[in-house]
Amino acid sequence: MAAVHTKSSEKIAPQLPWEKIETVLLDMDGTLLDKHFDDYFWEQYVPEHYSLLHDIPIETAKEQLLARYHRVQHTLDWSDLDYWSRELGFDLLELKLRINHLIGVHPYVTEFLEYCLQSGKKLYLITNAHPDTLAVKLKQTAIGAWFERVICAAEIGLAKEEAGFWHRLERLLRFDKTRTLLVDDTEKVLAAAAEYGLAYPLFIARPSSRQGVSYSRDFPSIEYFKELLPRQMAGKAQ
Repeated sequence: MAAVHTKSSEKIAPQLPWEKIETVLLDMDGTLLDKHFDDYFWEQYVPEHYSLLHDIPIETAKEQLLARYHRVQHTLDWSDLDYWSRELGFDLLELKLRINHLIGVHPYVTEFLEYCLQSGKKLYLITNAHPDTLAVKLKQTAIGAWFERVICAAEIGLAKEEAGFWHRLERLLRFDKTRTLLVDDTEKVLAAAAEYGLAYPLFIARPSSRQGVSYSRDFPSIEYFKELLPRQMAGKAQ
């Protein structure tokens, strides 16, 4: 489902003191992975099946589903496959597996992960995705091997948009929030983390390859991880 954020035509460029950063927390969908898969799944593929099940026009199905999605936006239910399978009456995981070939990694992601490890940073994948969705995407992309640990919001018991999530995550991972970078494509997540005291929130301005760029008014933004790589590594990644 498409993220809702404050659009701006002007970019706040990141100024990261890389030598001070010990821990890097990375979102998955829209940040490491192309959000086109999720947008297509929730906004086109699921409505198609819903319209067939209820014998209603596809546009009516989209309207009804978008209203239902928005009612639980920024909660754990938002990305809970079990919740939506019960709500909609068909197996959401099965549908995802039918189109898992659309799951893709953003450009320069693996180069950035390699750079983080070479620089001695602790890498964690932090996602709101349901564990079943996570398993499908990690199998399809093989990015899980880069991380010291992968955390689903369901394990914490709160969505990343909730301030309490970050306090619980700190107790679990024991990172220093004054020396931690968080990269995410959802401003509400970054705002919750910043309120908690996380020092370096960074916004992904191009979460989907099929959508335009929208910079954050409140947080530094990048389009691609290439912008965080040293010049020599960025050149090799071209």
